[in-house]
Amino acid sequence: MHDPAARTPPAPGPLRWCYEHFEELVSVACLAAMVLCLALQVATRWITGNGLPWSEEMSRYTFVWATFAAAPMLAKRAAHVRISAQFLLMPPRMRLGFRMLCDALWVVCNIVFAWWSWQVVRDALEFPEISPTLGFARAWVELIIPFSFIAMSWRIAEDYLRRWHRGDLLALVSDEREAAAE
Repeated sequence: MHDPAARTPPAPGPLRWCYEHFEELVSVACLAAMVLCLALQVATRWITGNGLPWSEEMSRYTFVWATFAAAPMLAKRAAHVRISAQFLLMPPRMRLGFRMLCDALWVVCNIVFAWWSWQVVRDALEFPEISPTLGFARAWVELIIPFSFIAMSWRIAEDYLRRWHRGDLLALVSDEREAAAE
């Protein structure tokens, strides 16, 4: 007799789960920290009439981190803004070819941006600009920028590899056609 439970893959372990949801975890933690800093700032201003300088600075930094940490998550989910209507009349394999070409160009641009931003961060670490109220080099905050571009490239490549192993690369472009029909 055939056991359907035998085909069900095992639940991912905690490390695998953290890897799969890394961007979400960082973004949520940063957004939570930002909201807490802003709430503390508002409450302090309301109660004492004076704000906390460090909470404003920390809320800005956590906003930057939340934004750049979310970019690879969008790449992983293929949720970035993409204009594909011009390809809808093409056969699926041709659409897939254009999609792969566009994503390859995206990865190349990400690597270039990561390199440029790393150069800026490296220089900022060598000649640090110290955060006025928190007292650390702002380059540590800006380090998220090259990391984000590399992580986006990784998540794009990872999606292609997973789909290729599953044999459903064409699903990338068939989803576009279904979305356009709605």
